[in-house]
Amino acid sequence: MTADVDDLDDLDPDDARPVSEQITSLLRAAILTRKFEPGDKLPSQPALAQRYGVARETVKRSLEPLQAERLIISRQGSGAYVRAQTQKPVGLRPHVEAAFERDNVTIDFAGFSGETLNNTLAEILDKVRAGRLTPQTLNVRILLSDTNVPLALPRRSDTDSDDPAVRKRSGRITRRAVEGIVEAVAELEDLGLLTSATTEVRVHSASPLFKLYIINGEEAFFGFYPVLEHTVTIDKKAVPIFDPIGKDAALFHFSITDDGGAPGQSYVEQAQTWFDSVWSTISREYAE
Repeated sequence: MTADVDDLDDLDPDDARPVSEQITSLLRAAILTRKFEPGDKLPSQPALAQRYGVARETVKRSLEPLQAERLIISRQGSGAYVRAQTQKPVGLRPHVEAAFERDNVTIDFAGFSGETLNNTLAEILDKVRAGRLTPQTLNVRILLSDTNVPLALPRRSDTDSDDPAVRKRSGRITRRAVEGIVEAVAELEDLGLLTSATTEVRVHSASPLFKLYIINGEEAFFGFYPVLEHTVTIDKKAVPIFDPIGKDAALFHFSITDDGGAPGQSYVEQAQTWFDSVWSTISREYAE
């Protein structure tokens, strides 16, 4: 969502500071008081210039301290967005939606079932279908744990052992998520809304302990899967299991545009290197 320029306070005529510093303070206050929420797109530089009756260069100077303070993140060709500090959990969907304002979109996901990715993409792809977002290409790579082979998770908690029935249950959840993504992406290309669209899915034998999203090679979101002991119904029987729970995974955000003292660029680069290495070595084609 684009933040409303009218939500910003007026300049104080008695303030002796340069106008650029005043605008910085007003934007900072709007972010810290959550008038502008994490993921919101800031008003454009022309809109801010008009709001305060200043040159665009003045607005540009006012944004620089906010980026240095890690309160905003700039995306080439898209604008500036409110972000959360990397040590705080952030919401994924606004950042993914912002990526779809680019002509070419890439999403690399590593995790368990892909269910959260499917849920995140569903609403965004609806906006592409409605013409509200207009990327030209979309390439999605999905790297999952293979539920066809024994894994440390999920497993039965009463016997502390692998159970094919438990893995089969997880496989059904994975299949629904994967099919949802593959079909939705392919439909957009079939409708002519994307000039090119691909979804590739591969699996590996490592247990699912974390999830990772890499967006356009520029942003990474990482979260650990909490392991929950709970009871599920399998073949009409109650079965206690240890289960990695994706919906409870707090995500942490890193970006290549983080300021020089932050680990953002290094983290994104290393995350991409890790993903590509697993993709090209120990992973194999996903078999439904």
